[in-house]
Amino acid sequence: MTTAIVKKPEWIEKLPSGWAFLPVRAVLKERKEKNTELEESNILSVMKGIGVIRYEDKGNVGNKSSERPEAYKIVRKNDLVLNSMNLSIGSVGIAREDGVTSSVYIIYQARPKVADPDFYHYLFQTTSFQRHLASYGRGIMELREAVKERDIRNQPVVVPPLGTQKRIADFLNEKTKIINELIEKKERLIELLREKRAALITRAVTKGLDPNAKLKPSGIDWLGDIPEGWEVKKIKHITSANKKSLSEDSTDPDYEFDYVDIGNVNSEGEILELQNYFFANAPARARRLAENGDVILSTVRTYLRSMARIENARGLVFSTGFAIFHPTKILASQLYWSIQSEIFLAHVMANSTGVNYPGINEQKLSSISLPIPSEQEQKQIADFLDAETTKIDKAVELIESQIEKLKEYRSSLIYSMV
Repeated sequence: MTTAIVKKPEWIEKLPSGWAFLPVRAVLKERKEKNTELEESNILSVMKGIGVIRYEDKGNVGNKSSERPEAYKIVRKNDLVLNSMNLSIGSVGIAREDGVTSSVYIIYQARPKVADPDFYHYLFQTTSFQRHLASYGRGIMELREAVKERDIRNQPVVVPPLGTQKRIADFLNEKTKIINELIEKKERLIELLREKRAALITRAVTKGLDPNAKLKPSGIDWLGDIPEGWEVKKIKHITSANKKSLSEDSTDPDYEFDYVDIGNVNSEGEILELQNYFFANAPARARRLAENGDVILSTVRTYLRSMARIENARGLVFSTGFAIFHPTKILASQLYWSIQSEIFLAHVMANSTGVNYPGINEQKLSSISLPIPSEQEQKQIADFLDAETTKIDKAVELIESQIEKLKEYRSSLIYSMV
């Protein structure tokens, strides 16, 4: 094994006295043990910003576990685990227990008397090193370009004296723990605010704004009681659905538009970054048109809760995965807030079929009933929810900004130390 000092890499500015540059292979050794004998059954995974966790604790996120456990790689306590597909965005962590991981992971063990695993864990978390490694990525998607171990092993890294490594790692462990706890508290506060937002919407569109209003049975099990004077009507009786669409026969191949796919709309009604297409090279599902005041709701991947109130439809074409409702006997604002209620969305999910990509039949969606107050009360509810949710959304935005600053501080602290 060659451990000759190598040239200072471009991604490091200065080197303290007594530190050296060596290739990764001089401080970390790849662990290549396979789980052929089914020695381990504790499946581990790496999540960005969290580190190594048990697969069972990650929830419905990322890839499914393999059906061939003998193909997994063995991981030992204090090994450095890297996700070669997402290394460039910081998917790296230290294993705190023995286990196995997918073959997509790269496993390193620190060389005794040379490297402290926690120190190099922090090194792999520095943005500059991640960007440097990303240049070796291969793949078809920006965030999933696999970095090969043969490229990593030859990269020069800083090598302080072992005692210095341990002191730095201990310092960063203490400081990042404090920062992480602050971030967790702020993230929990965001969750509580979003729960409050959801409860506010559900209460307003199903029970009204008067807490003392007399209630009556709605006649629908999942809806429960509604205020006296309200009606219950099916969506298809108060809207017209999917009125306009593009056809191949009558659409100019050079017609240019911004395409709204299911993933471009979030559960809070925001339309995110769009893709621009000419009709000739657009996806086959880019067909539906909307008018100002229409309300859209995803009928595929219903767990995403993609919905929005369209206020500027010009130049937009929507996926056929949306149902586009044009209000006829209900205010657009009331329709929009009604489909955001938790009990409505829960009912939609309960009537969706499919495991990986659940969806609901448009006819079934249109047959769902909504509680309808008078037009005057619809306006009052809409004004109330517009004002109250705006306050909550601004509070969430402020806390998210604080979280980003804490993450930036954590990154700069790690970079300056390692």
